[in-house]
Amino acid sequence: MDDSARTIDQAIRATTIKTGKYLTFTLDNEEYGIGILKVKEIIGMMPITSVPRTPDFVKGIINLRGKVIPVIDLRARFNMKPIPYNERTCIIVVEIDAESATVLTGIVVDAVSEVLNIKEDKIEEPPTFGTQLDTRYILGMAKTEGGVKILLNIDRVLATEQIAELEQVS
Repeated sequence: MDDSARTIDQAIRATTIKTGKYLTFTLDNEEYGIGILKVKEIIGMMPITSVPRTPDFVKGIINLRGKVIPVIDLRARFNMKPIPYNERTCIIVVEIDAESATVLTGIVVDAVSEVLNIKEDKIEEPPTFGTQLDTRYILGMAKTEGGVKILLNIDRVLATEQIAELEQVS
């Protein structure tokens, strides 16, 4: 990433981090957060229709009140070990900004925790793991009394080409 892209990326993070309210959820006993303004609704698990020739992390599509919405499994997207869905597993419907439009997408998580108001001074930049690891999907690390929560930039969890694939699915 060149210096101008890094500067723009930092500006986006700074602007997004200032919102303060995050929906927190768990994946593999780790706590994550998504800016509340990106969350449209939380629904229980429902039948997901698989779509052939999609990436492994794309579970398929759901019909939510007449809208066809693609669903991804965040565990699979993050290369975590799959587990069976249970009564706490749910789908968070989020709005992802793509180049051509906004795409409603469902993300499967282990469990939703709570909405937290995290002050900016409690959020640190993501750690640098060297040049080999891309952490642009991490907005920051929120320090809370219970530990650290990884704040996600949900727009960047999926690469641009993957969002284009989701647009075709829905």
